[in-house]
This record gives sequence, structure tokens and C-alpha cells, in this order.
Amino acid sequence: MSGVRCISKKRRFQRPAGFLLAVLAAGFLTGCGGEEIPFAYNSDYEVSSFRIVQETSGSVAPSFAQELCVTTTDVANDRMEADLSDITSAGLFDLNRREVLFAKNVHERLHPASLTKLMTALVALKYGNPDDIITVTDEARITEPGATLCGLKTGDQLTLNQALHALLINSANDAAAAIAVHIGGSIEGFADLMNQEARLIGATNSHFVNPHGLTQDDHYVTAYDLYLIFNEALKYNMISEIIHMTSYDTAYTDSAGNSKSLSFQTTNLFLRGDYKPPEQVNVIGGKTGTTNAARSCLILLCRDSSGNPYIGVMLSAKERDLLYKGMSGLLNVIN
Repeated sequence: MSGVRCISKKRRFQRPAGFLLAVLAAGFLTGCGGEEIPFAYNSDYEVSSFRIVQETSGSVAPSFAQELCVTTTDVANDRMEADLSDITSAGLFDLNRREVLFAKNVHERLHPASLTKLMTALVALKYGNPDDIITVTDEARITEPGATLCGLKTGDQLTLNQALHALLINSANDAAAAIAVHIGGSIEGFADLMNQEARLIGATNSHFVNPHGLTQDDHYVTAYDLYLIFNEALKYNMISEIIHMTSYDTAYTDSAGNSKSLSFQTTNLFLRGDYKPPEQVNVIGGKTGTTNAARSCLILLCRDSSGNPYIGVMLSAKERDLLYKGMSGLLNVIN
């Protein structure tokens, strides 16, 4: 954590009065001479950090959450006119002002469906290289009926770059599995990396079991954690570029070296023009997700007329039409 000043005198921990949500990942703050000061996360804390106070000068360790939007409760907004009664969880976050503009059940654990793939992309780029060659293995086969696939077969070879496009634009579950096995050595190994990275960015109220979001026990997120995950993922230029694309065409090779073509369109109906955002809002991109357990889910990066960025997220909408109409109403809160 940057900006921490060495303190030679005795330190004591204080909870800052009225401070907000606990989002600290488990870790340690190192003081002078390599002294380790416990700085652990606990989901029951009512604060996001402790102040480290010098007896004479009151030096302070910067909060983990000082650059983040933070809330512990629902946040109403007078400009909110949309009916979100059929949407379980929703949040709107002003990234520049670090302000929560609206929040409904943003800390409720829910199935994320394919919004999981944002964490998959984040981990893939942290531990891999876009030019990596992925060889598809049997473990990457997806057999669940109705799962979205891009048609990868055992022995096919494609780059991580190509797989990430299939992952985020087409929401291909076989691409997610192929990425996971390549980066993590196995689905389980990659899920361990996902959970490790989630803790590091403060998304401590989520747990991942797979890289694609197909329904499994103990695989869940919160809307707030998805904001943290998406906010971190957007630091990768490749992710920012891919989520803005409306279509993608490429070619890769099968096990015999023959060329195979791949072509698809975005699943984001705002980008496809099927739904319109408010006039003052430009939808840059995002990720969709749908399963029977998760129902309809959506997370978006948007900008207002001045170019200021916002993240909007909705989980567990009863129907897709209600999801997009609800998101339009949520985005209308933006001035």
C-alpha cells in the first residue's frame, strides 16, 4: 500500500469513526525495519481499514478503499424512476467521484452466470500473454446442454488473444475452460487463482469454482464485488478494447493444422442497438450473463456527455427485457 510513512514510535490501531465497508483483502502492512503489522480482512468489520496513529504526529496509513466507491447499505436516488422490483440486485458507481449513485442489495451473494468471465479475463492477462498458444484439452470440453460455445475441439490451437475475444464477445464457455486449463493447469487450479486475485482486490464476498459461470454450488458473487472486479479488469487495455467490439472474425487451427474460421457478434444488446441507453449516456461495453439459476445479468461501462466513466451492474433480473429496461432507467440517474 503506497503512501505509508515509517513510524519509529509505538503504534496503535484505531477504527476511524463512521468509516465504511470492509473490503480489505487479507494481508500485512510492513513498517520500518521489516516489521509486519497485521492488517487482516474480516467480513464482520464495519470499517475498510485501520488508522495507524503515531502518538505524537498522528501519521495515517491510506485506506485500501480510498480510490473506490464504498457503501454498506442500500443507496436511494431521487432521480431513479425505474421499477427494479423484479431485479434482485443493482448498483451504479461513479468512477471519477468515487460515489455510489444507487445501490440495491449490492452485497447479496448471487449466481453471476457469465459475468464470471470478467474475472477469468483479468486472471488470464495477469498470468498469461496475449500471444500464448492454447492447445485445447479434453478438460476444456463443455457438455452442459444449452451452454454457449464457439466450437473448440480437443487439439485445436488458438492464441490467448483469440480466446479472450471469444470469451468476452461471444461469451463462449469452451473458450473460458480452455483459458483456465492453459493458465491454471486445470479448472480447479485456475479457480484458485481467481479466488486469490479476488481477495487481493477486495472482492472478498465472492467465491469462484469455474471460469465460465455455469451453475455450480459455492460459485457466487455480489454486485459490489463485480464492480471491484470490472474496475480492476478495465486496467487492461485489451479488456477495454474487447468489451467495446460488436463483432469478431478470426481463424485458428485444428489438431491436423487445418484452418478453422470463427465469427460471432456481441451478446450485449445495447451495443447491437436492440435497446437504447438514455441520451446523455454512451454505453462503452460490458458483459452479459444468463442461466436458469442466475436469471439475466448485465454489467456495463458507460460515459456521460462529458466523458466521465460509470459502472452499472444488475444481477438476477426476472426477464431479459426487464434487465435492459431496468438498466436504462438506472443509467438515467447519470446527469
